[in-house]
Amino acid sequence: MKRRQFIQKSTAATILAGVGGLGLQSFSPSKTKKITILHTNDVHSHIDPFGPDDGRNANKGGVARRSTLVESIRKDNPNTLLLDAGDIFQGTPYFNFYGGELEFKLMSMLKYDLATIGNHDFDNGIDGLYAQIPHAKFDFVSANYDFSNTVMDTHVKPYKTFVKDGIKIGVFGLGIKLEGLVDKNLYKETVYHHPIEIAQDMSRILKEEQGCDLVICLSHIGYNYKNAPNKVSDITVARATKDIDLIIGGHTHTFLPKPTIEKNSIGKNVLVNQVGAYGLYLGKVDFYFEPGKEVSAEGASIIV
Repeated sequence: MKRRQFIQKSTAATILAGVGGLGLQSFSPSKTKKITILHTNDVHSHIDPFGPDDGRNANKGGVARRSTLVESIRKDNPNTLLLDAGDIFQGTPYFNFYGGELEFKLMSMLKYDLATIGNHDFDNGIDGLYAQIPHAKFDFVSANYDFSNTVMDTHVKPYKTFVKDGIKIGVFGLGIKLEGLVDKNLYKETVYHHPIEIAQDMSRILKEEQGCDLVICLSHIGYNYKNAPNKVSDITVARATKDIDLIIGGHTHTFLPKPTIEKNSIGKNVLVNQVGAYGLYLGKVDFYFEPGKEVSAEGASIIV
C-alpha cells in the first residue's frame, strides 16, 4: 500500500517538539533515521474480520488484513517493531476451542516482536497460558508481575532491547492489578507490584544503564480513569516518570485517533497511544532521529 493510501485511511498527527529525554549527542552527522513502532491491543481472539452487518465495525479488522498492512509498512521501513499490549485471549469461539494456540501461531506468522500480558490472558489460568507459550515465536515482557513461584517463571522478562539502524530501543511491560479483577485460582502465585515505582526504575535502567535511545512502555493498565483519579493509568505513569518516550496502552479499549502528548515529571513530552480493541486498528508511530535536532514523532491509527 502506497503512502497516499495510508494517509487516506488514517488519522495522523506530527509532534514537532522533542520527545522525552532524547538527545542526539551520540550520533555522528548522517541522514535522518526513522524507527517505526506498530502496535495492537485487546485483540481478544478476533481472527476474522467483522461481517458486513456488524454495524459500525462492518468489514473491519481481521488478521489477514493486518498482515497485509504490516508487511507493506515493513517493506517501506525495515526498521520496524510490532508490539502488542495484552488481552490477546478471550472474545470469540477460537479461544474457547483452541485455548490461545491459534492466536499465538498467527501472531508468530505476523512476526510480532514483543507482547505484554493482559488480565484476560489468564482466563484459562496461568497453566493454560503456559501451555500456549511454545506456539509464540515472540517474547513477553512484564516488569511488575513477579512470576517467580509460577510455571511462567523465566518465560516473561521485565524488558527487552532491540537495535534498529544503530538506534537502541528498550521496551518494558506493565500489567494491571489482578486482585479483584481475576480469580486468584487463575493467576495463582503471581505477585503484582505498583506500576509507577516499577516504571520509574525500568525506564532509568533502560535509559541510563542500557543506554537506550528510545524507551517504550508496553502497558495493560488502562489509558485514564477520570472517575477514579487515584487509580494508576498510562497518563499517571507518563506524568510520574522522566525517561519514557512512548507508552503503548491497553485494557480500557480506548481509541485514540492520534497519540496523546503528556508532560513527564521534568516537563518533557511523552506520547501515549491506544487503538481501541478487536484488531480494528493498527497503531503506527514513527520516530525521526536527525543529528543536531530534537527527535520528532508522527502518529497514526490505521483502519484495518
